[in-house]
Amino acid sequence: MNYGFLRVATVSPEVVVADCKTNAKKIIEQIKLVTSEGASLIVFPELAISGKTCGDLFFQSVLLEEAWNAVLGIGEETSSMNALICVGFPFKYENSLYNCAAVLHYGKVLAIIPQVYGNEIFSSFNQKSKNRKIYLPGLTESVIFGTNIIFQDAQNKNFSVAVEIGQDLFSVFPPSIQHCAHGAAAIANLCGISEIAERKRLRLITLSSHSSKLNCACIYVENSWTESTTDCVYSAHNIVAENGKVLKQSKLYGGGYIIVDVDFEKLINERRKKNTFAKIETNEAEYDIVQIIFSRRHASLKRNVKTNPFVPQSKNKQDVRFSEIINMQSHGLAKRLMHIQCKNAVLGLSGGLDSTLALLITVEAFKILRLDLSGIIAVTMPCFGTSKRTYTNACNLAKALNVSLREINIEKAVMQHFADIGHDQEKHDITYENSQARERTQVLMDVANQCNGLVIGTGDLSELALGWTTYNGDHMSMYAVNASVPKTLVRYLVQYFATGDLEMVLKDILDTPVSPELLPTVDGTISQKTEEFVGPYELHDFFLYYFIRFGFSPKKIFFMAQKAFDGIYEKETIKKWLKFFCKRFFLQQFKRSCMPDSIAVGSVNLSPRNAWKMPSDASATLWLNELD
Repeated sequence: MNYGFLRVATVSPEVVVADCKTNAKKIIEQIKLVTSEGASLIVFPELAISGKTCGDLFFQSVLLEEAWNAVLGIGEETSSMNALICVGFPFKYENSLYNCAAVLHYGKVLAIIPQVYGNEIFSSFNQKSKNRKIYLPGLTESVIFGTNIIFQDAQNKNFSVAVEIGQDLFSVFPPSIQHCAHGAAAIANLCGISEIAERKRLRLITLSSHSSKLNCACIYVENSWTESTTDCVYSAHNIVAENGKVLKQSKLYGGGYIIVDVDFEKLINERRKKNTFAKIETNEAEYDIVQIIFSRRHASLKRNVKTNPFVPQSKNKQDVRFSEIINMQSHGLAKRLMHIQCKNAVLGLSGGLDSTLALLITVEAFKILRLDLSGIIAVTMPCFGTSKRTYTNACNLAKALNVSLREINIEKAVMQHFADIGHDQEKHDITYENSQARERTQVLMDVANQCNGLVIGTGDLSELALGWTTYNGDHMSMYAVNASVPKTLVRYLVQYFATGDLEMVLKDILDTPVSPELLPTVDGTISQKTEEFVGPYELHDFFLYYFIRFGFSPKKIFFMAQKAFDGIYEKETIKKWLKFFCKRFFLQQFKRSCMPDSIAVGSVNLSPRNAWKMPSDASATLWLNELD
């Protein structure tokens, strides 16, 4: 599949315990079904061919022979299918019995991989042992036997898979750690662990944390509930986790299969950014790299792509995340105030979203330090574009928060400035707009000098990305609390505060169109709406997240945006604003190169000191050419 995605399937087929022939038929049926939906990697549970609950029957030679014949039969029936198939079966090698996975591609048995940590029935396999080439009945070529094997796409090395079996995943030293250190981006986990209360939750925690630590995908599959229930029950709980997040999971006892597209490009890009995945140099074990070509027949996308990647989907997770961010913002500001022994803060309060959040955070910081809230000076600076609605909301918010409110009308000062530089006040160009923005910043700086205070910046991450900020105007402050918070998240954070006495005023602010209010009002209402010029912020925040966080190309971002915003924006609309984003992002880096101090609240941050280091003269040509 294009854009770094690979379609994977986990299957928990119904099983007839100890009937290998019947089980093989069901496995083949499931393989045909999921390959018809484009699956390129198919993972079955451990011992799926025989059943997990055979007990001492595993020592019966007739069962072992039939299990191997079933593997051969699956190979014959899948010889025309371009899918990497991992299926569990019992396997006798030399004088030991192993719990193994047979790995097949185009019907050919590529490898047999044993479990490292055995039990009372199956032997343990020493992972430090070298892989061996063995010859088996019914095959004309040798098969690799061992654990240290990576299956890699010959045309795209990002697609790389290793196999882990059963309890190995939950051991102190899972084999998957070494697999990933040697280049595997996904681990096929063939498991068969019985269900008990709370195990589902623990399983999800383990898979999420393991995939996060290793920057990999864990493709985990459990045995069906149709196993023997003499002593326990199995739940067929299948999970696909990617880099700390569960992409998809099945219902307990549901059986069947799940299919999802795993983003291998994202995983590899994450490893490059972390710089902790240098290949382990060891003589303890040699790895075999088995090259194949994965199927890429489809151009659809079988995974959820959120329209707002900065905000969790569930309400409970939102509340936790918003509380964390507010704590980070307010404690960051509190530390700066404490360090410079400052008891006063100054900020411009426009009645818009950004300045509202900045004021709310400043109040929280003052509470942390137990400072008098009257030391917060909210300055409203009416001018040509100030609407009645935003002015009223600014005043009402300051009063509701019990902070000091100061009004300084800047119309005369700006008119004098126009006269000084010889600018026609009827010419509503960039000079007309930016003169107001810079005058406001000058006022704030001077008021801060008067009260020995700190000017709090209000601009957000989205504005920094687009350069939608006046250089040395609202671009400048003494400490910027919102600089790593994108516009879409600003809205959610303000909503989080909208309770009690603040509810009415904050809800009206949330309903107000985003505007710098630098052009004259029309009958006292807003005439200048930001998103009519720069485009929807929800699109730009989507572009920003995937461009910065994972380094995706415009082509891939465009592909994902079409999935996320299907039915919301037309294809050409998305492309138009993505092109706009790329142009603005490159052209406006010079503003970000000298931005004020601000803490990072998430994984996307444009600080030139600890996050995004980019020359101001970098060209956007490659990115724009790809879009064209």
